[in-house]
This record gives sequence, C-alpha cells and structure tokens, in this order.
Amino acid sequence: MPSTLTTFGSPGVSGSITSSGSLASSGLARRSLLLSGLAAVGTFALTSCGLAEAVGEDDRTISMIVTESAPFQDPTEIVKDILAEDGWTLETTYVTDIIQPNQVVAQGEFDANFFQHLAYLRQFNEDNGTDVEPAFSVYYAPSGIFSLQHDSIEDLPEGAQIALAVDTANNGRGIKLLADAGAIEIDDSKDVTELSQRDITANPKDFEFIEVDQQSTSQTLPDVDAGFAFARLVAEAGHDVDETALILEQDDDVRIPFTCVVAGAPGFRDTEKAAALQEAFQSAEVQHWFDEYLEGSLDFTDDFTVDSVDAVWEDFSA
Repeated sequence: MPSTLTTFGSPGVSGSITSSGSLASSGLARRSLLLSGLAAVGTFALTSCGLAEAVGEDDRTISMIVTESAPFQDPTEIVKDILAEDGWTLETTYVTDIIQPNQVVAQGEFDANFFQHLAYLRQFNEDNGTDVEPAFSVYYAPSGIFSLQHDSIEDLPEGAQIALAVDTANNGRGIKLLADAGAIEIDDSKDVTELSQRDITANPKDFEFIEVDQQSTSQTLPDVDAGFAFARLVAEAGHDVDETALILEQDDDVRIPFTCVVAGAPGFRDTEKAAALQEAFQSAEVQHWFDEYLEGSLDFTDDFTVDSVDAVWEDFSA
C-alpha cells in the first residue's frame, strides 16, 4: 500500500517518491521552496502500511530513507536481502535531495537514513535545530579538484572558473585542496569543515568560484576550468579519475568528518534495529560491493559502530 511524498529537491530537484522507493519525476526547485514546503506540510503523511506508527522493539520492520544513487542504494538492497534471511523487513524510500532524510528521521517518520557524512550531519543539526545522530559507518568518499581542460593546478589561467560544492560541509574541502596546492592562501586556523570563501586570504590568479549542488559537481566540469568533485561522481560521469584529477584528497584528518554513516534519532543506536542494520551494512557482502564499485573509488569502513560512534560523535560535534 505505497504512499506518495512530494520532494522539492536538493537545490534543484523536484518530484515525488513512493514508499516502494521509486522517484516519480524530477525538475527544478529552489532550496527555499523546499524549506517553506517543509514548514507548511509539518508532519509528513508517510503512513503507508503503518510505516509511521510507533512500534516497539519486538517489531521486525525497519524503515529507511536513502539517497537514490548507487553507493547508497545498491548496498541498501544487499542489506535488505541479508536482513530478510534473519526475519527482518527493511522498507526503503529512495530520494534525490539532501534535506528530507534528516527532517523525516527527526520527526519520527523513519527509523534511519543513509545519505550523509558526519560533517554534513553536524552542520544540518546546527542549521535546523535537529538532533539526528550517527549509528555506524559505511564508507568514506575521497574527493579532489578535477579538470577536463587543464593538466595541473599551475596551468589554471587568470580568472579561471572553479566549481565548489555549495553546502557548508563540503565547501571547504575544495578550498583546502587549492590551498594545499599553493593556488590560494587561507586562514589556517579554520577547520576544513568550517572553511568558506570568506577565509581565503590571497587569490593571486583571481579565481572565480561558482558554487553548485554537491551532486552536480562532476556534471559541471565541462563548463568550468576546474572543480571540486567526489571521485566516484567523476567516475560515474564517465571520466577517468587519474587523468582528470589535478589534486586528490589525501589528508587522513578528513576521513572522520567525511565518513558516510547510517543515522537515526537519539536513542536509535541503542536499539535492536540499529544492531541488525550495522551487522548487515558492515558485512562481507557489502564490503565486496564497495571493493568492486568503480575500481574501488570508495573506501568501505567499519571503524564506527553502535558501541564506539558515540565517543567519536561527541568529540567531533563538540
């Protein structure tokens, strides 16, 4: 008995989703429309087959809202099969935006989500007054500065247009990479998760920065001199990562902020559902998928568990 929820999109996507997990349509919409839409709707009517009903620990159904892209969707489908073998039912809804998943989990409409890294989760909670928490880790997505027109950072011309991710959590990654390469200078006292264009102290070649949705960074590469992008999105767009990379992220300090996690409302990580999800997501089957996907462009990680992530999260979000 699927129900439909309207999604206004991550800046730029609109359409509808069903509790069976299909995106009905897509189009353009501004983030402001999304936020105003959320405020107007209030509590979403996601009551498909009792999806939004309060349940106890004896319930063997887990509801998840997940990003509709391969590194999130494909492992989740593997997890669904693993859980089914142990008597669990995993109900999934796939979306294309980066706002709804935390909103509906915070409102209790879903048990958990899988679409974000720790830096984004922390920023979202600060910006929206939510208290969604990580439950365990799944993978780390390396990023870099890529170009289809130039062979090195030094080759970037005066006034070059450089694309950066618009969201605060990823915006600083591109800026830090350019600073590490000596192309710009920044306020070194700022953490990478807090860096923005305001912290650029010197821009000798007068680069023009264009901020775009994080999921669109690889698609904009033909239109700019260079751009920040996730390695897996570059590969998915059909570009050779090694040939188009001007500089790749190699700083171990960024692994914790940018590790992708399954998250839930406060208390979720202590439930039987969270433990079952962790066992399935951190299984050998899921690890094998990441090892094979786009020649290992994503790093599977089981470093954070329901037992250890609280300390990591407390230190990171302090």
